[in-house]
Amino acid sequence: MKLKHLILAVAAAATLSAHAANSINLGNYAVTGTYALDILGGTGGGVSGLEASAVTYARDRGTLFFVGDEGTGVVEISLTGQTLGSMTFNWTNTDSIKHDTEGLTYLGGGNLVVTEERLYDAYRFNYVAGGSANLATRSVSISNANVGNSGLEGISYDQRDGSFVTIKQENPQDILAGKLTFTAGTVGATGTSTMATLFNPTLMGLSALSDVQTLSSIDSFAGTAAADNLLVLSLGSRKLIEVDRSGQVISSFDLSGVLANNGIEGVTVDEKGTIYLVAEQLQDQYAVGIVNPKSQLIVLSAPVPEPETYAMMLAGVGLLRFVSRRKKQPSQSV
Repeated sequence: MKLKHLILAVAAAATLSAHAANSINLGNYAVTGTYALDILGGTGGGVSGLEASAVTYARDRGTLFFVGDEGTGVVEISLTGQTLGSMTFNWTNTDSIKHDTEGLTYLGGGNLVVTEERLYDAYRFNYVAGGSANLATRSVSISNANVGNSGLEGISYDQRDGSFVTIKQENPQDILAGKLTFTAGTVGATGTSTMATLFNPTLMGLSALSDVQTLSSIDSFAGTAAADNLLVLSLGSRKLIEVDRSGQVISSFDLSGVLANNGIEGVTVDEKGTIYLVAEQLQDQYAVGIVNPKSQLIVLSAPVPEPETYAMMLAGVGLLRFVSRRKKQPSQSV
């Protein structure tokens, strides 16, 4: 193996490592799987699997949860879209009329937070398969105004300090960060919110914001600048972008060619950096004659270096260390 190749491999490894410390680099990602989600019941108190609008990853369960914007309940699925269970929502005393659930995030230990778009409210509940979540008992209003159908589209939990990030669709766009306290109560939104605007969303150049995801949960980002970054999803622009906490766009992924006619509205990420998206059923299902269109789970993964690439990197590092030690040794006189 030539020395030049080893040096180049080490240099590439160093560059990749430095870049990883600052970015997830969406340009490296590709679609590696698409899976149709079960429609389920949706009537007579059942949970509907149509119009998937938000998704979240549960690390301690190795599964995903998603909600549809009908607000009937939450569905637990495998990482390849198989239904594992579901739980219905009880909206009594929440003041919600449309039950427009557009945001979902996982806190750990079976605890989730779901949001209602029009009221700008959030509800914490513990998942019990086959059970019913009484949303009014642990709720908080992020905005005291009814913002209508251009409101709260996404929420994400930052495990480092227990804070949240939320995103508002449009008219105007908004992105907030702060703490939510879910005080137990019996009627209405009884918790407290310290959420405040993080940056001006127009800096991202996107239309119709759809979801947000923190990157602090990726193991390799611990202690790096990349852990502060966010994924922002836009249905209107058909893009997934990575931004820092000042709104600077760092990397992006074009969704315009992914499942044409689908409305991709939810995003989450696991500890390895694999990205999961959910799309509601085909937007023009009646025009194209599709019967019972299903929501979709879309998986984005970054390529993993081949074994021989790792070998070159390790060999190169070893060689450079050997050369470095040789240079430090004092010369011997004859």
